[in-house]
Amino acid sequence: MKKPSSLKRCFGNKPGQDFYAKYHDTEWGVPSHDDQHLFEMLILEGAQAGLSWETILKRRVGYRRAFHNFDPVKVAAMTDKKLETLRDNTEIIRNRLKIYATRQNARVYLAIQKEYKTFDAYLWRFVGGKPLVNHWKEFKDVPVNTKESDALSKDLKKRGMTFVGSTIMYAYMQAVGMVNDHLIDCFKRGS
Repeated sequence: MKKPSSLKRCFGNKPGQDFYAKYHDTEWGVPSHDDQHLFEMLILEGAQAGLSWETILKRRVGYRRAFHNFDPVKVAAMTDKKLETLRDNTEIIRNRLKIYATRQNARVYLAIQKEYKTFDAYLWRFVGGKPLVNHWKEFKDVPVNTKESDALSKDLKKRGMTFVGSTIMYAYMQAVGMVNDHLIDCFKRGS
C-alpha cells in the first residue's frame, strides 16, 4: 500500500493539510445514511456559504460543542439568548444569520424526519436511492449545481430552511456521498 502522502487525491495534498486529506479519504463521497451525520453536514455546509470548506473543517469541533453535538432536538430548542451568546464564540463562524439558521433548519429537519420517518429516506429520494457517479478528469469539470441539487434546494427552501441554495446543496450531496465526484485518477475512485 502507498504511503498516505503519495496517494493521488482530489484535494488535501498540500503540506499541513492532514485534516483535509483525512476528510477526503474517510468521509467525502462516502454514502451516509445516518440521520445525525446528515444533519451535521447540512449545518456545516450552510455555514460554509461564502467561505472555504477548509475554514469550516477547522471549526468542526467547535460547531459540535456549540450545537450540542448536532442533536437536532436540542438545537431546535435553543433560545434566542443562547444563540446570541454564540456570536462571541470564536470556535464557529459568528455570522448571526448562519447561527439562527442552524436552529431554523433543525426545526424543519425534525418536521421532515417526522414526515418521512428518517431524514435519510427524504434525502436519498433526490438521487433515486443510490449515489450518482461522475467521471471527472479535473475539478474544473465538476459542476457547482445540478438538476438534483436544484430540486433538493427548492424543496428545502419551500419547507423553510435557509442557507440551502443549489450550490450549497450540491456540495452537501458530495459530502454525504449522494454524488461521487472523486476524480478518475483519485485513489478513492474505486472504493
